[in-house]
Amino acid sequence: MCGIVGVVSTSPVNQLIYDALLLLQHRGQDAAGIVTQQERKFFMHKAKGMVRDVFRTRNMRALPGTVGLGQVRYPTAGSAASEEEAQPFYVNAPFGIVMVHNGNLTNAKQLRHELAETDHRHTNTESDSEVLLNVLAHEIGRASSGAPLTPDEVFKAVRAVHQRIKGSYAVIALIAGYGLLAFRDPFGIRPLCMGKSADGTYMLASESVALEGTLHQFERDIAPGEAVFIGNDGILHSEQCAEETRLSPCVFEYVYLARPDSVMDGISVYQARLNMGETLAKRVISTVSPREIDAIIPIPESSRPSAMQLAQLLGIPYREGFVKNRYVGRTFIMPGQGTRKKSVRQKLNAIGSEFKGRKVLLVDDSIVRGTTSKEIVQMARDAGAVKVYLASAAPPVRHPNVYGIDMPTRTELVAHGRTVEEIRAVIGCDALIYQDVEAMKQAVGKINPAVQGFEASCFDGVYITGDISNEEVTALNEGRNRGGEEEQEDTSRLSLPNAQEV
Repeated sequence: MCGIVGVVSTSPVNQLIYDALLLLQHRGQDAAGIVTQQERKFFMHKAKGMVRDVFRTRNMRALPGTVGLGQVRYPTAGSAASEEEAQPFYVNAPFGIVMVHNGNLTNAKQLRHELAETDHRHTNTESDSEVLLNVLAHEIGRASSGAPLTPDEVFKAVRAVHQRIKGSYAVIALIAGYGLLAFRDPFGIRPLCMGKSADGTYMLASESVALEGTLHQFERDIAPGEAVFIGNDGILHSEQCAEETRLSPCVFEYVYLARPDSVMDGISVYQARLNMGETLAKRVISTVSPREIDAIIPIPESSRPSAMQLAQLLGIPYREGFVKNRYVGRTFIMPGQGTRKKSVRQKLNAIGSEFKGRKVLLVDDSIVRGTTSKEIVQMARDAGAVKVYLASAAPPVRHPNVYGIDMPTRTELVAHGRTVEEIRAVIGCDALIYQDVEAMKQAVGKINPAVQGFEASCFDGVYITGDISNEEVTALNEGRNRGGEEEQEDTSRLSLPNAQEV
């Protein structure tokens, strides 16, 4: 997952892009980058780290111009350790193009071969985003045929890109001397929206919160398969560039990834999480009698809306039982179980008085590897809980994700190949309650009936682009490179600067 933003204005945009990236920081904290354009020249700064650490005053002063792009990165392809894979990416021909990308290409290996053997274009990293940029650049070159570029030719190039690439992608690009281009995959898997400020500045971003937080009025989401081009004259052009489209956004955006104050594809993230708490209540009742629960306690942060709705419907007190340390950074390499336990306890601490002598229901947004869940259940017991039940606002995560969420391989998923009872035994809770897949889809989808379905492959194993087999899932996961992270622990949700903290 990544967060991207693009701005077209008549005033300097460096500070505006920086502010928008801060609002999207929850979408990635491995690297950040900004590129601006003054006349026909690009100015770029990018590095590993969070926005506040990557950009200093001297860096901001070196980013002049009234048009620009930015990205915060959480890598799902390529190497997390490589400084070269931070975005934006740049190619000098044709015209000069810089690009930011959120998503993941499922046919990047094939495209890399085509680029080298047929298009005669060189890629220098393992990033699928660099592949996408070179495919886009090649198609823009073909569409323009060496002549000045028109919006119609830009859209012709995007149509060709849609035909060549597969997977998920929300893209924003700058074409030197011409304008800003943005487009979205035919399923709308990854989000992208557009807004405008009172002075006429256009902003495109992954989430509506980036628009609202920078005083831009949300106008609309970019439709699946649609391309938007804003020329240097400030005129906006848009066109549907995919032959077949279906609005099927990633449901995990609503479960965990997005900020609760965002609205994506007409669905309030906060309302979606409330609805998931409502449907979860029915599952809880069928497993544990409400009389056996003294308190409902969320595991910070994203589970709070679901936990509150669950508590209200069941008539059980909602309590805050864990305090999160927001000043502990992410820990990538966990060489031993002792280190893992220490990491979780550094990031989360139990309030003993909320657990002692009580039967508690812990609520989490989802359970991935299960290592963190197991440790948190033990923390509740150590704090004096008599019984510890665990509910997940999402269904069991049984399958890897190939569309831009950094899901582990099948063997690392605690739910893969196990029954709920077997998972419960691994985690060590007294009862384990999962959300139902169809109930989750209905709970989120009823907010906007125009949504035609959801990309929910990590829950149901259905890869909606239709080009993914079991063998390809295995191959894609084998290609994941985290720069030597041999035992990455499932503690990211305890340490991301998530929306509830902002």
